[in-house]
Amino acid sequence: MGERRGAAVRVAAIVLGAGACYCLWKLVAGGRRRQRAAAQAARSPPSDNLPALAHTLDADGLQKLLHLLQATDDPLIQEQALITLSNSAAFSVNQDIIRNLDGLSIIGGMLSDCAPKMKEKVLNALNNLSMNIKNQEVIQVYIAEVCRNVESAPLNSDLQLAGLRLLTNMSVTSDYHHKMIDSIPCFLRLLSAGTERTQIQVLKVLVNLSANTAITRHLLRAEVPSLLSLFDSCMNRDILLRTLTFAANVKRKANDGKGSTIQDQYSKDSIFVILCRDSTPFAQKLAALLHHPDTEVKEQVVRILTQ
Repeated sequence: MGERRGAAVRVAAIVLGAGACYCLWKLVAGGRRRQRAAAQAARSPPSDNLPALAHTLDADGLQKLLHLLQATDDPLIQEQALITLSNSAAFSVNQDIIRNLDGLSIIGGMLSDCAPKMKEKVLNALNNLSMNIKNQEVIQVYIAEVCRNVESAPLNSDLQLAGLRLLTNMSVTSDYHHKMIDSIPCFLRLLSAGTERTQIQVLKVLVNLSANTAITRHLLRAEVPSLLSLFDSCMNRDILLRTLTFAANVKRKANDGKGSTIQDQYSKDSIFVILCRDSTPFAQKLAALLHHPDTEVKEQVVRILTQ
């Protein structure tokens, strides 16, 4: 094990240069105090912990960094490598390079057998890499696993949010919506139980899904007893605006007749009954929101009322 760790650190020296190598060496050999500090830093979002050399890595450097990720089982070295890869992927040219080096499979393959803390770093890296249509074609094979991680992660955790951010990017187009259908009940539970930060991220996914006619019937059947509570003038503006956008999309698809609208198949807590059939409470909520001070909120209310 000592020889393997030493080899990994020597590779890191080649990849990241003397300064980054010193950081990795300290992570391995610096004792408990340094490890705690490194762990604290690793919890910061990549944008707040950008390694200075991330943007200077060329194809050879990225390849060596990927080899390092495979060669070591030291979690602190793996975390630092993932953070560096994640920040490198913020540059579009590197997104293609990492894909061509099979980096997507190397990084994505870690989802199945690493600790929750490491999964968060993996998801952050995949999130940056997913800002690329060709990369999405590879990353889509991990959607089901990402959904499982979102569902099993502690509520409002960084791991859960990292998964939701990746699903947001992967749902911008309708190509992979079908892979998220089974997770719609999970998304709606998070919408009811999550903090504002979680609710906003869930709504980004739901708004993307609601724009797809093929997903309409799955959304209409879903149960959300607390949905009406989100249509309130005291609600966080981002949450309110995204909830109104979601409702407008769903109602439009239902009214188009392209979604299934056989009323008997919907429960009383379903989105269909709340937004489309038992419309009086919802209409009252919308009427109150017509007096909201935000112009965009009022525009979305009018959009719903005029459908």
